[in-house]
Amino acid sequence: MANLKLRDRDAIQSAEGIIFRVFGYSHPKDAYLCDAEYASSKIFHSTDPRAPREGRSELYYKFYNDEGMKLVAKKYPQYLVNHEMLGLKLVGVPQDLIFEARQPQPRLQELLKTGATDPLLAAMERVLEVATSKSGVSDASFGVFGSMLHGFHHPKYSDIDFTIYGKEENRKIREINAELYADPNSGLTNEFASEDAMKGKRWLFKNFDVEDFVWHQRRKYIYGLFDDRKNSGRIIKAEFEPVKAWGEIKNEYDPNSRIHQKGWVKLKARVTADDDGPFIPSVYGIEPLEVLSGPQEALEVVRVFSYMEEFRQQVQRDETIIVEGNLEEVASPKGSFLQVTLTYCPRYYEQVLKALH
Repeated sequence: MANLKLRDRDAIQSAEGIIFRVFGYSHPKDAYLCDAEYASSKIFHSTDPRAPREGRSELYYKFYNDEGMKLVAKKYPQYLVNHEMLGLKLVGVPQDLIFEARQPQPRLQELLKTGATDPLLAAMERVLEVATSKSGVSDASFGVFGSMLHGFHHPKYSDIDFTIYGKEENRKIREINAELYADPNSGLTNEFASEDAMKGKRWLFKNFDVEDFVWHQRRKYIYGLFDDRKNSGRIIKAEFEPVKAWGEIKNEYDPNSRIHQKGWVKLKARVTADDDGPFIPSVYGIEPLEVLSGPQEALEVVRVFSYMEEFRQQVQRDETIIVEGNLEEVASPKGSFLQVTLTYCPRYYEQVLKALH
């Protein structure tokens, strides 16, 4: 599938039965950097009770933690792509190995055209109607990802996972969700209204506590609960995930640039820009105020660059923040700059991005 145009949260299936999620917007030529999300039971088995995905012609399992990366590295190295800037091989799919691509927007329109064939799809239509009618955002700016995208959602257990395309569209959805979550008659509430949202979940972050996490999640207004007990008998999680519109995308991958690791750093800083905060990668312009630990050259850092889902839309312009992660120099023929990068790494759970509140 040469010259196929894909973006964050689009999906790629390999001929072997691995389903990948396209990760972000910056990719090497003729390949997409990805996260391995699911695999056919023909090539992978999981004992995790959360993992099975049925509904298609065969059983699939969802990967958790680094299971997908390990499977690819061990058995399918053709899905390791050379990242010249980092000097590493990362999980990805060369364009000539794409067996099938699935995109959230056309999938949603397909589901709407077919009509609700089960209680979850009926609930999805109700949430979509509330969101579009209240915000004025067209359903053409929505998509569905996760199990609905792939046709193996479970009517009784799966969530409603929307993508919303465009910065302005996402702003409108967040604003209307803030109103809907506050209205006891809307049917929608904030998933993180209280710390009960984290009950029974294992907490691994070392420098970032549950109370802080819930406070940040609550104010994002993209995580909701839809009370559908009158119809399906369930309260269903409903997410509204930001994705850039095509005209907002800039590929920052430059094969002539190199990223150099400079050590581990913890900074106190002020946020100077947050326009790209809701997306993956999340990018925040910052002005360092104090190096709390690590190299003093970190006072020259210009941005936080985060691939971590937890830190999307995490901090806002003019807030004073704490950030802890990998100090990197991005060097190109045009010049260089410093950034703090938050990503998958051995010290994943030591990373921090939080507002001082």
